[in-house]
Amino acid sequence: MFWRILSTVFLAAVLVPQAACSDTDRKAELESITVYKSPTCGCCTKWVNHLQANGFEVETIDLQDMNPVKVEAGISRQLASCHTAKTGGYVIEGHVPADDIKRLLKERPDVAGLTVPGMPMGSPGMEGNRKDNYDVLTFTKTGETTVFSSH
Repeated sequence: MFWRILSTVFLAAVLVPQAACSDTDRKAELESITVYKSPTCGCCTKWVNHLQANGFEVETIDLQDMNPVKVEAGISRQLASCHTAKTGGYVIEGHVPADDIKRLLKERPDVAGLTVPGMPMGSPGMEGNRKDNYDVLTFTKTGETTVFSSH
């Protein structure tokens, strides 16, 4: 009987604090990301919704002129898209899937960030009847790119 009571007390001591902290832990698991976008861009808003649906805590900053953000982030015209984001010390340009951002944050490669140049149909935020094949690229501060994933 003593051991049964002792094991019950032990389990309660271990499990109750975990249950009480579970909401806090889930919130801590959310990656925060800041998205710079035009206030009138519908696909940018859809991409933000995609990030939120995939566990990101998103802060949006609406700007009329995105060029200063892109220049400061080192985004060349060849790599540009409609919105720019920052998370975990990386720049995210365009319609990058949330899973690729999560992979970037987990693997932490020595790059400036990820980009999906242009606005390919079928990418997150650009859903529709057509689906283009597209690559997610890593880019360095010197402008070198490599394929990170293909969709």
